[in-house]
Amino acid sequence: MCLIVFAWRPSHSLPLVLAANRDEFYDRPSLPLAAWEDAPDIYGGRDLQAGGTWLAAGPHGRYAALTNIRDPRQPPYGRSRGELPLQFLQGELEPEAFLTELAGRAGDYSAFNLLIGDAKQLWFFNSREGIPRQLSEGLYGFSNADLNTPWPKVEKARALLSECLIEPQMPALLDLLHDAQQPPDAALPDTGVGLNTERLLSGIFIATRSYGTLASTALQVRADGSRHLVERRYGPHGVPLGETSLEC
Repeated sequence: MCLIVFAWRPSHSLPLVLAANRDEFYDRPSLPLAAWEDAPDIYGGRDLQAGGTWLAAGPHGRYAALTNIRDPRQPPYGRSRGELPLQFLQGELEPEAFLTELAGRAGDYSAFNLLIGDAKQLWFFNSREGIPRQLSEGLYGFSNADLNTPWPKVEKARALLSECLIEPQMPALLDLLHDAQQPPDAALPDTGVGLNTERLLSGIFIATRSYGTLASTALQVRADGSRHLVERRYGPHGVPLGETSLEC
């Protein structure tokens, strides 16, 4: 998952409205959004290479979403970051306790951002910072840097999300994730991957022959803890591959 924007408003009938893109190599095997047959009450996409997930909902109204932190200098680590959402969803710890425990072993993984919560509370953890943060009401976004880092794609996606919030509909949330316009070079971050790659990764939606947005997901969390997820999937060059809607 490489872009997540969301509105957190805990006193609202829809406490969380979230839109997220997963960007990856198209040939990395994965399963679409579904109820997991071998993990009761887990609903999400599944990475078949490492077995984890990038965004999923679980028991007791819980949900979790993950992005990596872009840094070509960091060495690869042995453990898959995709197991982190599952650890929260399948565990018993409250969000603060889970992230406090995770802070002591975050070095086992390559750098990451993790968003976890339920209908009553929302928490964010950046492994570079190492400090769990409970989020107050507001409009947020992150990609492959820290929360609300002003990358053009994050700023634009947050602005588009704000336009959907009066009466948020799933099709509109998914449509905002399909914006492929690239910002001018002067606005691009420098993350150490070179200008051509920065350009390729700069749009909300990415579509090339080998790498791009594999899945766009919209998540709505209701005040009673129920959740609605919709996922649109794409292949090389952004060709649509299907859509799945789940209530959980």
